[in-house]
Amino acid sequence: MPNELTGKHIAIMVEKLYDDREFWYPYLRMKEAGAEVTIVGSGKGPYAGKAGIEATEDVSADQVNGADFDAVIIPGGYSPDHMRRTPAMVEFVRQAGQTGRVVAAVCHGPWMLASAGLCKGRTVTGFFSIKDDLINAGAEYVDMEVVNDRGVITSRNPNDLPAFCRTIIEELSKVLACPNLMKTSAFHPHQTPTGNPQGVSPS
Repeated sequence: MPNELTGKHIAIMVEKLYDDREFWYPYLRMKEAGAEVTIVGSGKGPYAGKAGIEATEDVSADQVNGADFDAVIIPGGYSPDHMRRTPAMVEFVRQAGQTGRVVAAVCHGPWMLASAGLCKGRTVTGFFSIKDDLINAGAEYVDMEVVNDRGVITSRNPNDLPAFCRTIIEELSKVLACPNLMKTSAFHPHQTPTGNPQGVSPS
């Protein structure tokens, strides 16, 4: 269905050295589903991805509030490490999470969840090298292609992007169908058996 997310407003975050696949795949997939997508940066753009593709922010994080969006998507690559250095970007994610918006992070993106205080008491996944960081931030770490714990959606690497985007769309569509529906903690049914993700290059 091409218009599952009509009327939804999604923010996708960007900083330098983002993983090009983890930014552009969700960006285009959410637009394809009918959502309005806004690129939120640190105010220091334009930003070159790891593969050299340039992205330009629509607005800087200090000019918007995470609660004003239905979902926030955080790509990986080396960009989350740079995002964490801008307090407004961390606060933007915290605002979204604390007001019950969907917050989705892939690969190294969950670093931002840790900085925003959204890991504690949740089950999450992410690139294997940040496992200890997520556990130290209070999360239970699992090796799965996608986890949805009360609207905080996480995936491990670019290979998981189809399941990652599908889960974001399903979560937002569920809210569209039942606006007052309470989010519940659960693994997403689309998952792969626990394996060794170390054959995947860090994003």
